[in-house]
Amino acid sequence: MSKLMQSVDARTQLAGNNRLEVLLFSLGTDRLSGREEVFGINVFKVREVMHIPEITHAPDMPDAVEGMVSLRGNMVPVINLSNFCSVQSSEKAEILMITEYNKHVQGFLVHSVDTIERLNWDDVKAPPPMITSHLGGLVTAVAELQDERLVMIMDVERVLSETAGFYDAEDIYSGIEVQETGDAITVLFADDSSVARDQIVRTLDHMGIRHLGVTNGAEAWNLLNEMAEMSDSQGEKITDKVQFILTDVEMPEMDGYVLTRKIKSDDRFKSIPVVMHSSLTAEANQALGKGVGADAYIPKFDPQELAVTLEKLLS
Repeated sequence: MSKLMQSVDARTQLAGNNRLEVLLFSLGTDRLSGREEVFGINVFKVREVMHIPEITHAPDMPDAVEGMVSLRGNMVPVINLSNFCSVQSSEKAEILMITEYNKHVQGFLVHSVDTIERLNWDDVKAPPPMITSHLGGLVTAVAELQDERLVMIMDVERVLSETAGFYDAEDIYSGIEVQETGDAITVLFADDSSVARDQIVRTLDHMGIRHLGVTNGAEAWNLLNEMAEMSDSQGEKITDKVQFILTDVEMPEMDGYVLTRKIKSDDRFKSIPVVMHSSLTAEANQALGKGVGADAYIPKFDPQELAVTLEKLLS
């Protein structure tokens, strides 16, 4: 299993070219539908894959949380993804994926892991309404594999929000103040996670900053071009309409690296500060963000740091 976690530098370069690698996994065959659906998770976020060690059960945990495991002296929460996704499988989970999202480490119980697939973000699309309805909005993107299987990219941030409450406590906004010039500022943000979009909106609202939101880099790029054309027809500049751009890294159709590179290589937009906002916090990812022209690279789900970064850029 350790071979899955090699070649980090190569994967970083893939990300800079609108490509990614996902580890495929299964939650078993659903007794109701008779299907074994294929899910995917960015390999960058997988620290380890192992057979399930002894799980210590604890009272008063959410239904999908099985308990804790000891991993090299650290207690790691274990989430049963089949239970969380309401997949009623008669097959027992056999694998534990240890993942890291925005410095939070947790384990996901899954039935099995398959291969690592290399995908182009161009070919990764927003999920159709039928899939969104079936899985309660837990899928942020889908892609068709070469063998014609459909892989679904799960919104792990939503899983963590609903099982552990990492991102929805009101006190994380405490101390964020309204900016004097906030009502004259508009931030365009792009993120495919509903949890992340909600937290961005709440942070900007606390700061009194106007905002426009889209769900991926392609939408952001198209909107910027439409706004630039409108500004030009009105004898204005695009910088009169948008003063900051906040972008996630992992997004269907166009990732944040490619979006940032396109913005910074276009004379119309290059003076607009771009803040990359991601749960990929490794130094390699941050270096790549700076390499494509990002003015700042900050971790997701830290409203305080987001507010401080925007305040600095405002000043």
